[in-house]
Amino acid sequence: MEIKIRPAVFADIDTILEIVNHEILHSTSNYDYEPHDFETQKLWFEDKLEKNLPVIVAEFENGAIGFASYGPFRQKIGYQFTVEHSVYVAQEFIGKGIGKQLLAELILLAKEQGYHVMMGAIDADNSGSIAFHEKFGFKVVGTIREVGFKFDHWLDLVFMQLILK
Repeated sequence: MEIKIRPAVFADIDTILEIVNHEILHSTSNYDYEPHDFETQKLWFEDKLEKNLPVIVAEFENGAIGFASYGPFRQKIGYQFTVEHSVYVAQEFIGKGIGKQLLAELILLAKEQGYHVMMGAIDADNSGSIAFHEKFGFKVVGTIREVGFKFDHWLDLVFMQLILK
């Protein structure tokens, strides 16, 4: 399986939207309730480009099958060297190493852009994602209990941190 990691382009927005909406509807990896529409995803993409924040995709057979990005961790100036990331892979490609390639590239880009810390916010029940991040050196630095609510139950949020060297 030959995967190419590349910067996302406008034509990828439909696939990114499809992947995000699947996660919104079927998982707690995204705490939104309602699927996004194309305009919302387009504005998200344009905002990333405008702020020189990466959106990358994993491409297989000329189609995007996953994407990753990062953005500000918090808005105050003192957090300017910290980013929070997201990695999403289309359901049928999970477990095939796609996320690993996306996160490796995202970490490289964050280092190149001079960031010092990368944060991940992961649903506490998502042990697969927590283990995945640990393989990259992320450490659990805290859990916020019952901070989210989705699918009729309270959700704990785990913060994981990677200090970029």
